[in-house]
Amino acid sequence: MYENFYGFKESPFNMTPDPKFFFPSQKHTEALDSLTYAINERKGFVVITGEIGAGKTTVCRTLLNRLAANTKIALIINTYVTAKEMLMAILDEFGVEYKHTSKGRLLSRLNEFLIEQLSQNINLVLIIDEAQNLTPSVLEEIRMISNLETETEKLIQIILMGQPQLKEKLSLPRLEQLRQRIVVHYHINPLNKDEMVEYIEHRLKIATSNGFDFFTPAAMELIYRFSKGTPRLVNIICDSALLSGYVYEAKQIDEKIMSEAIKEAPFSKL
Repeated sequence: MYENFYGFKESPFNMTPDPKFFFPSQKHTEALDSLTYAINERKGFVVITGEIGAGKTTVCRTLLNRLAANTKIALIINTYVTAKEMLMAILDEFGVEYKHTSKGRLLSRLNEFLIEQLSQNINLVLIIDEAQNLTPSVLEEIRMISNLETETEKLIQIILMGQPQLKEKLSLPRLEQLRQRIVVHYHINPLNKDEMVEYIEHRLKIATSNGFDFFTPAAMELIYRFSKGTPRLVNIICDSALLSGYVYEAKQIDEKIMSEAIKEAPFSKL
């Protein structure tokens, strides 16, 4: 609604995880580099954690655009599943035909497929988002999948992405064997204040080329107090403030407009 008023080519604070808006903070870059390294080197198991809205999904979407052409991806987003349903979902994502049968036979069918792909130099990657919802029994099944390997390399690279509860779940004694297989575990922390300012400016520069300072320093301070550096909350409040600015015909968001936007936010604690 406000794009034309401010001269934006598109909304700078869209909530979708668009890789075009990926902000290369130290934290997000290290997470992306860790994932890229683990996949390219066929290291096996990677865990990426972070609070809600920290940017995990955006990192994931950016990763998909950077992988080599010989990489095939299975992306699982429904994690309220049984172990058998998980195996079926993985086969479906890779486009593998199978019969509805036992877990053991499903695992064997997956193994056959992985070996076929390796012979064609295809690197297979399984990405499971919202992995904190997985039950210990399903996580144990995923460990069994990670056991599929040749004498020299892994047949599939597995990435678990989730909220901090995932780390707690992985600490369970019964999942010790799974923990031992994790080669990289990276936690994405919120942005500090300077990074947050750079994050906002980064998104604005992509959306427009006029170079205008859309937020005053006082407004930036309020954004940080509200969001604590969480990218999703930054997007929400900046989008709301720009809408308010459009209503008031204000070309720059000042402390007054930002305060009003924050007070109207249903989850504001300020």
